[in-house]
Amino acid sequence: MTTSVPAAGMYGEEQAEVYELVHRARGKDYDEEAAFVAEQARELLPGAATLLDVACGTGAHLRAFARLFDRVEGLELSPAMVEAARTNTPGAVVHHGDMRSFHLGERYDVITCMFGSVGYLTDVEELNAALRRFAAHLSPGGVVAIDPWWFPDTYLDGYVSASLVEADGTTVVRLSHSKRDGDASRMEVHYIVARPAGGVHHFVEQHRITLFPRDTYEKAFRGAGLSVRYLEGSQSGRGLFVGCAGHQED
Repeated sequence: MTTSVPAAGMYGEEQAEVYELVHRARGKDYDEEAAFVAEQARELLPGAATLLDVACGTGAHLRAFARLFDRVEGLELSPAMVEAARTNTPGAVVHHGDMRSFHLGERYDVITCMFGSVGYLTDVEELNAALRRFAAHLSPGGVVAIDPWWFPDTYLDGYVSASLVEADGTTVVRLSHSKRDGDASRMEVHYIVARPAGGVHHFVEQHRITLFPRDTYEKAFRGAGLSVRYLEGSQSGRGLFVGCAGHQED
């Protein structure tokens, strides 16, 4: 059995291979989440037809969005995830880039950032920079939807999760533990992957994910010139921030 430890927050080839398999088996419904986001976006911009999914990972949400919008594109920092998303979402352009600094030369009706990925930003300055980049790539009246990581007051310190997945000849055990680390959560995730031909392989992920307060997200939206409202209870309980370009809410 071999073991590897990737850089914190950066998914490699091993993780890309089992990522979606594991999360689908744990009950994540990418199609339902994408449909909910599309519904919220079209309440603000009824004719929304183009979408950019930032931190698109393996493309699970991107594939779902592709059935709901005329044109979808992705942006992803991890090279392994970029390749996975391109393979998994034929016909969609997937850019390699950083949410804090990307310049694509395009504008989109909707920009999304799903599955708590925004929590990998390390501080308020990075969050503000990302929201400014989102706003700069919006069409007039365009919509930003962000699925946040947990807030400081909703995060469960010491949370443990375990799952076993068997599919397509592959067996995966996932075991995670999360603990508070200052203004962030530090999560260690162990995977044991077994295949008939390849034997057993063990690798570990280390994640430090910032616990931004709700009002910090809201200030970042407003600072980027976007309205903002928070929808509680959606996206596995973390909620959803939705904002629109061109006006501010009270």
